Amino acid sequence: MKKGYVQVYTGDGKGKTTAAIGLSVRAIGAGFRVLFAQFLKKGEFSEIKALAIFGDRIRILQFGSGRFVRGRPQRSDFERARHGLQEIRKEMSSGRFDLVVLDEANVAMKLGLIPVEDMLELIRSKPKGTELVLTGRGAPGQILQVADLVSECRVVKHYLGAGVKARTGIEK
Repeated sequence: MKKGYVQVYTGDGKGKTTAAIGLSVRAIGAGFRVLFAQFLKKGEFSEIKALAIFGDRIRILQFGSGRFVRGRPQRSDFERARHGLQEIRKEMSSGRFDLVVLDEANVAMKLGLIPVEDMLELIRSKPKGTELVLTGRGAPGQILQVADLVSECRVVKHYLGAGVKARTGIEK
């Protein structure tokens, strides 16, 4: 790509990570190399198993504890996020990746695990031909301002309200 843009998928609706996975698959189909990094998540979710099929066309990194962060994050959550951002900065600056996805990066910023200024610096240092995608609820205003594309997923209706739990292959 001659020019890579910054995309943000945010909002309280379903589909943010799903959109980023779809974009990753499309990029791989076009011969691109993808870095798919997840904040706050750890584990072999269905999307990780599916993306791993693409072998060396995609690098998957996870910087979560494997537990849902509720309330006040623990010190280890901050350490994982800080380490993740350093690793992503190194990988992105290598020039090996055409598409870099930071799944749940917006939530990590909202929780204070990643300072917004550090993410802005990562965006500013992005190689010219690299597409950068940030997903997650609560994208900070400063991130929305510098992004080239912002999509908001909003809830119109969701079966979660009727007590339906996350289903393997659909939500997890």
